[in-house]
Amino acid sequence: MNYANLLPELVTSISDKTELTIGQVILMLSQEHNDQEVLDLTRKFCLQSSSSEIQKKGMEFLYINGFYEDLQQLIVKNQKSDHSSNRNWAEVYQIMMDRRAKRYSSGEMRLRLREINPSDPELKCLIELLIVDTYYSQQDFSKIGNLMDKQHELFDAIQDNFMLSSFNLRLYQKLFIYYWKRNELIMARKYAFRALNQSNSPATKASIHVNLGLTYTFDTYYQGMYHLKEALKIANDFKLDKLIYAINNFNIPFLAAHFRRPGDMRTNDVSEQAHLEIAKGNNEKAIELLSDVDLNSPFKKYYMGLAKRDKNLLSEACNMFVERSDYFFCRLPINAIKNL
Repeated sequence: MNYANLLPELVTSISDKTELTIGQVILMLSQEHNDQEVLDLTRKFCLQSSSSEIQKKGMEFLYINGFYEDLQQLIVKNQKSDHSSNRNWAEVYQIMMDRRAKRYSSGEMRLRLREINPSDPELKCLIELLIVDTYYSQQDFSKIGNLMDKQHELFDAIQDNFMLSSFNLRLYQKLFIYYWKRNELIMARKYAFRALNQSNSPATKASIHVNLGLTYTFDTYYQGMYHLKEALKIANDFKLDKLIYAINNFNIPFLAAHFRRPGDMRTNDVSEQAHLEIAKGNNEKAIELLSDVDLNSPFKKYYMGLAKRDKNLLSEACNMFVERSDYFFCRLPINAIKNL
């Protein structure tokens, strides 16, 4: 059965009487279709609908589910709208797309967002969430406090259940990272599981599992690896090639090396190759590998400090982590210095 052909008939028959929200469409489709079919059908609905509300809020659906080419189409449609509200929404989502393409800096993005004067409570909330994102991009996790102060005021004004659910998901993801980097792991994992339960996006779920796995860096190998394998399973099921590559070449080798379980692990990343050699006790081989690597990240500097048993390099790595407000991974060089 070509289930995609069902959508216009399904939507048209009900839309004659009442205007459906995206949340209602998702709920209806969920009665008869699996998760992937619901995603595909809702995507088509967002692109085909003539409703100005759906055209606005459909951009959020397409964005959170990673349908970026479709999103660009819908942005163009909203840019041409007779409604100023739709044009404002289009501008915000275009800024989001420009950010993904690295067309300008986080500071420039903040300036553009602050120039927009939103009339809709949903757009006002979205702009605040995106401004916090710009600080996250600069590794400044402290700004989440500003958003928390405004959260209830912003969220309480939103009547649309789909938008509220989507913004809660965005917030949970931010709070997960915020508490993780502050070493408040019980709180971090609580928000990670909330985000997992809130999301239908395979890419989002896989990414959350990756980070959840890394929160066990100082606890247990098995729990950490469980989440990385869950992430890999989702990534393989949905052919998320970039994520598959990152998990296989960075995340799994990192955890294996850290817990000194290198086995016959392989990776294309030179710095993680060095990390695995350190785990095997081959420090000279690790130094040789890292000698051709620019030590421009705290992890690479940490690996070199570990291989050379050099307190100065380890202290520099620690400072680099702290400059990123990463108080979780700064424990790596701190623990290494204690063990020298």
